[in-house]
Parts: sequence; structure tokens; C-alpha cells
Amino acid sequence: MQKLIVGVIGGGEGAPPEVCELAYKLGGLIAQQGWILLNGGWSVGVMDASARGAKEHNGLTVGVLPDRHKELASAYIDIPIVTGMGDGRNIINVLSSDIVVALPGRSGTISELALALKNGKKVILLNFPLPDLFVEYQKAGIMVLVNKPEEVIAKIKELYPFEQDE
Repeated sequence: MQKLIVGVIGGGEGAPPEVCELAYKLGGLIAQQGWILLNGGWSVGVMDASARGAKEHNGLTVGVLPDRHKELASAYIDIPIVTGMGDGRNIINVLSSDIVVALPGRSGTISELALALKNGKKVILLNFPLPDLFVEYQKAGIMVLVNKPEEVIAKIKELYPFEQDE
């Protein structure tokens, strides 16, 4: 019988300490259940913290790395899988997991979350306020909300005035 593989996704570089602490605790709890922890493999943020939590509780960890070098893996990853795929590795993370747990993160986390949902994976959000994340992108001007198709056209013209016919 195969062991359950729990994919843990969340913020990498710049992840807040409180999020990393949650990831560490989660990793330990996953290991205590005898489950396998799978994440993005890097030595930053949620990836490093969850792997450390699992390893310190005698768990097995798998890291699916975006690059071609095992040396970039967290010291707490038992099985580094190098892909050379960049962000494309996110589909491997998701499809290889039996269930996905998402902690707060940014666009990389959102892409994994979307892939998980698209592929029918069960997803658990751990203290992940999605609406707040989207507000951050709105403030940065990357995401704009409108209510009508006409507003879409007006916003495109506002954002790309050089594309308009004169």
C-alpha cells in the first residue's frame, strides 16, 4: 500500500516568519502520520520550513526543483527531483500529490493552487486569505476589477493608450 503524499505549497523567498512557523508545524504533523511531504524543494520559505519540520520528526521529504541542480535543494529534502522546467514543475508538484495544502504565497502558489483545482485535487487552505492576496495585486496595478465588458475595453485603452487608433 502506497503512503499518502501531501503536497505543501506556499511562499518562498520573503515568506513571513509566522507562515514559516505554520509550515514547520505542518511538516512535523505530516511526518508523524507517516505520510510523505512533497514541496518545491528550495531552501527558502514554506518549502524549507515544511521540509525541516518533517525531517525533524523522522519524515520522508521530496522536493521537485525547478532547476537542473540538486545542490539548490533544501538540506531537509531526502529526494530532490531536478526538472529544469522552471515554473512548469508546478504541474509535477500537483499531480504527484494526493492532496495539496496551501499556505500563504504569491503568484507561484496561486498557479499551483489553480492547477490542483483544475486537476480535481483536494486542496486545503491553511491560514491563506485569498482575497487579501488579490488586493495586493490590485494595489500593484497588476490586477484590475471591472463589472461590465465596456469597462474592460476602457481599462485596456487606459493601460495601453499607444495601441489606440487615432
